[in-house]
Amino acid sequence: MNTIKIQNGKTKMVAHRGVSGIEKENTNAAFIAAGNRSYFGIETDVHKTLDGKFICFHDDDTARVAIDNMVVEQTTFDTLRSLQLTDRNGERGRIDLHMPTLAEYIDTCKRYEKKAVLELKNEFEKEDIAEICEIIKEADYLQEVIFISFCFDNLVYVKELYPEQTVQFLTNMYTDHLPVALQENGFDLDIEYRQLTKENIERMHSMNIEVNCWTCDDPAYAEKLVGWGIDYITSNILE
Repeated sequence: MNTIKIQNGKTKMVAHRGVSGIEKENTNAAFIAAGNRSYFGIETDVHKTLDGKFICFHDDDTARVAIDNMVVEQTTFDTLRSLQLTDRNGERGRIDLHMPTLAEYIDTCKRYEKKAVLELKNEFEKEDIAEICEIIKEADYLQEVIFISFCFDNLVYVKELYPEQTVQFLTNMYTDHLPVALQENGFDLDIEYRQLTKENIERMHSMNIEVNCWTCDDPAYAEKLVGWGIDYITSNILE
């Protein structure tokens, strides 16, 4: 099994949770699979554990990908770290499938020279976002990170701390007032791909807003988005 190549032109391809169409999502294996391919960026999600550490994981609990059901933000880092995740077939067995730390993810992006597309899950305090940025700064990689979040305030905090940092607001719905809100705050956009049209992409571009989309695995649709001039496509399997 391999990725599906598309004619992406100038559009930048982002590996969703790593190459999650091949390897288990949000694992070092998925990040390395993306690193060894032509992707522009590697996307992941970060949560804060009960004891204040940062771990890469998507869901609020572990049931879907680990059998055992633990609420991530109510569980200690060591407990989560020791949990063996299931492979993509739903079975355990691979000893390498564990939740990566934020630092490990950044290290992989840096090693393979990929943009880190980091989703801030749920609502963070400004102090937490400052700590996340410090971890990334220790690796000398903050300039290569795009922060994304469904929580508008998370991105406001990033911009307050680092006004030049690239951020993208995540949403599953396009509205007419959205471009104005983004422009006023210096945000770019990361939207569910079927919400996009040639016209609303052009409107975003006319306001100097870059457009990313999630999570398009349909080659024909992706190439249509490329034709409309989309800046990024986030995908589980397209490259």
